Amino acid sequence: MILCLDVGNSQIYGGLFDGGEIRLNFRKVTGQTVSSDEYGLFLKVVLRENGFDPDTVSHIGICSVVPDIVHSLRNGCVKYFGAEPFVIGPGVKSGLNIKYRNPREVGADRIANAIAAVGIWPNRNLIIVDLGTATTFCAVSKNREYLGGAIIPGMRISMEALSQRTAKLPKVEIVVPENGVGRSTVESIQSGLFYGHVGSAKEIIRQITQECFANGDGEERPLVVGTGGFSRIFEKEGIFDAIAPDLVLQGIYQSLILNLNLDPGMEMSRENGGYV
Repeated sequence: MILCLDVGNSQIYGGLFDGGEIRLNFRKVTGQTVSSDEYGLFLKVVLRENGFDPDTVSHIGICSVVPDIVHSLRNGCVKYFGAEPFVIGPGVKSGLNIKYRNPREVGADRIANAIAAVGIWPNRNLIIVDLGTATTFCAVSKNREYLGGAIIPGMRISMEALSQRTAKLPKVEIVVPENGVGRSTVESIQSGLFYGHVGSAKEIIRQITQECFANGDGEERPLVVGTGGFSRIFEKEGIFDAIAPDLVLQGIYQSLILNLNLDPGMEMSRENGGYV
């Protein structure tokens, strides 16, 4: 089995793959001072408690936007699983042609999302919207070109900024509001967070579509894919054509398969490979 770990600013999101299928999902709060032993023990315990034998894990893939955590996490994997993890980063094969001015600046999570998306929806123009700590927008052409995108504060960051930078506005639960017009402070904040994000997402998607996929040559409308922890709460807003909450884990898995040359029956197409 293959263990994939997405290290985000708020949480570590894990997935256990068996034969290309996710058998287990789990999350852990990201901790800056967690030791390698704590990471290794947590991973072994979470697998055992869910009925899986840690000794069956043959490979581990890591995608991280928090560099300080990678060292401890890597050491924990080596000590407790006997496996040197594969880490997505500059220099790994992705199957994408990265059009960033400096390809090394592209976040590993954005690359992983793109790798998975072009495998699931081949020969399609794509806009990938990842709603996590930050909300990221990535444009990927049907020719597997990573064109760039946009980044805005995520729902939780926006809510915490309001509570920390004002005297009387509280932290609130992030939910789909019952009404656009709130009748309490909490309801008003929830409405503003939700519909503000809806409006931002729709406008950024419109702008990306116009700039990247409306060249007057019959370019088809891009498929808009939602992913990340908050993607499901927007599924009724008409923003996304598809929602894939596990997209980043799928991308880590596909990247590991591609770069370690594992079972070719499980990997995506390799044409255009080797750009990042």
